[in-house]
Amino acid sequence: MIDWNDLRYFLAVARDGSTSGAARALGVNQSTVSRRIAALEEELGLSLFEKSRYGYRLIESGNELKERAIATEAAVAAFCRAAALHDEALQGVLRVTTAEGIAYGLLSPLLDEFHQLYPRMRVDLMLEDRFADLHQGQADVAVRAGRPSDSSLICRKLTDAGWAGYASRSYVARKGLPQALPDLNGHRLIAFDGAMARIEAARWLHNVAPEAEIVGRSNTILGHLMAIKSGFGIGMLPVHIGDPEPDLARVIDPLPELMNEFWLLTHPDLKETPKVRAFFDFMSANIKRYHDLLHGRTRVTGA
Repeated sequence: MIDWNDLRYFLAVARDGSTSGAARALGVNQSTVSRRIAALEEELGLSLFEKSRYGYRLIESGNELKERAIATEAAVAAFCRAAALHDEALQGVLRVTTAEGIAYGLLSPLLDEFHQLYPRMRVDLMLEDRFADLHQGQADVAVRAGRPSDSSLICRKLTDAGWAGYASRSYVARKGLPQALPDLNGHRLIAFDGAMARIEAARWLHNVAPEAEIVGRSNTILGHLMAIKSGFGIGMLPVHIGDPEPDLARVIDPLPELMNEFWLLTHPDLKETPKVRAFFDFMSANIKRYHDLLHGRTRVTGA
């Protein structure tokens, strides 16, 4: 009998094509992933991957077993969800996944209040660029931006949230404020990179200021914030991140076309569990206190 836990390592490597990527996804060391793959292959008495300096590629035997491993993963996740239905106590761990742009400056105070209300519960907050799979049991609840595309999940809209343009006060002192959107073409801009370059705020800024000088790029929200605070140029941020920063001036007000939505999501099997119900209800009730901040009503342009 193999160690069932080794199937997690097998699937992580099969999906990513490398032990380094699998290690990041699983939150372990790369050497641990390599060791567990080797142990699984030894236990099975066959090779699953073709290994090279370019990564790990599934061979025929690995491909045939991958689908069965996925089915096992789904069965284990379903087993855990069924067990959770019998947990009537508001205690233990609740795994919540979200992106750093939602968590920063918003979830921390809310989670602190949640812990005070439910001291026997512990929220494990997972900040991830990728979407943790709720069907595979990688998290219990997700807080995500944008309207959900998976209709099979239980979804509840939390709030709308705006984006605005910001620059450091030192940059404004040197370059001044743009008086109209076309004036951005004469300013230095900080752009997004990687997957972040596909978000609506990034595309909008490129469209309204195609001739502007791009002086830096960042593939994360917090990297973007640091670049703007350093005085490099003007960049876009969620208003709940940009407005509270005393060293930043808002140079572009929130626009209706850049309003985003925050949603709570969970698997249908978990919607009636006490912990998930408590978290959904708490977040829905208490996010209302942050509506002014999320809509950009807490300060004015150039303040």
